[in-house]
Amino acid sequence: MENNSCVIKVKNVSKDFIIYGDKANTLKEKIIRFNSSKKESFHVLKNINLEINRGETVALIGVNGSGKSTLLKLITKIIYPTKGSIVVSGKLTSLLELGAGFHQDFSGRENIYFNASIFGLTRKEIDDRINDIIEFSELGDFIDSPVRTYSSGMYMRLAFSVAINVDADILLIDEILAVGDKHFQDKCLNKLLELKKQGKTMVFVSHSADSVRFLCDRAVWLSEGKIRMDGKTDDVLGEYIKECG
Repeated sequence: MENNSCVIKVKNVSKDFIIYGDKANTLKEKIIRFNSSKKESFHVLKNINLEINRGETVALIGVNGSGKSTLLKLITKIIYPTKGSIVVSGKLTSLLELGAGFHQDFSGRENIYFNASIFGLTRKEIDDRINDIIEFSELGDFIDSPVRTYSSGMYMRLAFSVAINVDADILLIDEILAVGDKHFQDKCLNKLLELKKQGKTMVFVSHSADSVRFLCDRAVWLSEGKIRMDGKTDDVLGEYIKECG
């Protein structure tokens, strides 16, 4: 029977990246090494099956290189699976790479308009929300400075403030909250908790066990490109910490 509450369905998904060795840099090297360059497939994700229901807040945990960020990029269609399929139902916003989509020479205010329009907001919708975005970011007068002058923490403030104000059904967040001061991290987590109570669906990648426990009811442990465990947050974190420390 079809699950009507499922908003993210990952079915038999694998993702390979091709790594080329002995790459030729000059014409002479290309001639000498013609047809001899080595290439190797790197299997990042291996036959992943995952369903996330409407209103769930799910943490993806695992050591670096386990495939967490790759899975988020597949869900948001930044990259595509080598095998399998991913179906997403609902408006999606993502915070995967700090400052992605920002133009370095434009101000924070100008980048709000650019970035929010990428998420599908009209000019009028952005006009209606821009004061809330600026206020949440706490950037003050820096909002009219070029973003190339921003620190990584200021980038995070601006990116997060835009993402939470586009009224998306699904939020994907990849470790961005590790940047910035504790005050703003706590403010972001509390805002995400508020969105959770509103019934938003969230997929959250973090190495912070405290943040995962605070926000997520379910955790998926990825190990070497496979799902090692999927269940209640405390149960999965307990096993993960027991093995990985």
